[in-house]
Amino acid sequence: MRIESSVTSVSWIPSEAIKGMVKMPFEVGGVAHYDKPLPDVIDVNDLEKMRDNDQFRFANHLEAWIRVEDGRVIDFGQSGGTVLNSTHMKIGPKEIVFQATAFPEIRPKPKVTKTSATFMQTCGGRPGMPAPRRVRRKPYIQLRPPTVWTTLELTLHADGRVESEMVGATPFPRHWVYDGEGKLIAKSGMIDFKEWYTKVFGKKHTPWGNEDSPAFVTTVETALERQLSSTIMRGGKKPKVKRIKEGKTLVEQGEQGEDLFLLLDGVLAAEFNGEKVNELGPGAILGERAILEGGSRTLTLRALTDVKVAVAPGDQIDKKALAEVALGHRKEENR
Repeated sequence: MRIESSVTSVSWIPSEAIKGMVKMPFEVGGVAHYDKPLPDVIDVNDLEKMRDNDQFRFANHLEAWIRVEDGRVIDFGQSGGTVLNSTHMKIGPKEIVFQATAFPEIRPKPKVTKTSATFMQTCGGRPGMPAPRRVRRKPYIQLRPPTVWTTLELTLHADGRVESEMVGATPFPRHWVYDGEGKLIAKSGMIDFKEWYTKVFGKKHTPWGNEDSPAFVTTVETALERQLSSTIMRGGKKPKVKRIKEGKTLVEQGEQGEDLFLLLDGVLAAEFNGEKVNELGPGAILGERAILEGGSRTLTLRALTDVKVAVAPGDQIDKKALAEVALGHRKEENR
């Protein structure tokens, strides 16, 4: 019996992800562009078409298979690789394309037992557009753009189970992870443009220099939350953006409030009576129960990382939709 599957990370630049002077081309005249959010389901065999349509910056696609007889793994193999997009810049009516540079894929020897095989793959490269900037070590001025990468892990079991994970990634851009059927299963929990732009260059601090960066991965929010996030960000008046430092709280259990929140970046812990009951990542809708249940916050939301949220008035979203979101957030009642 042959068992096969895949895992794919697709990396893109969400709106408001870039800070400082570097964001000017994204804000003025359409010289550069942010990316539209990726779909919930992709065709993992059609990544090159997505790239040609300029839907992402780069992708890491890991495929693997095992052959099983009498419950034991007798053979195995892996394939896949990097799909790297070029950088498209518009100057008036003309477009300039900067060709990106793909680095060699890193594939450690698979870890194979009698009943499973685990495969890893690191893919990445360097965007094509020059990025002059100061850095904190020699040569102190860097012209080449920083490196981007993700490291994926895929385990195939003889009983047919499949486990996949993104175990390493650069802090920029946003990385979304899809399973073998092309379904969105995980996201990088935070994005740090400054860290990436000033520290990730050359090979010393990359997997090609034997140093990876652990990925802070969160679960995926519901399809309804993704629909509502579009309403909050683009449906009317632009929401206020609020930043919360690691360890601080967005709201406290029992306090009054009628604002609705969309978690744009970072990870929040939901606490009930001082005990953590859930972790929430980018895309989650927060604060809906106070709007539905009389204005009192039912949970404390504490920042596990630096956090950025969009703040919107509670009456901006239909209460039936908020009630559906609330059903998935009642973790403290299911304990």
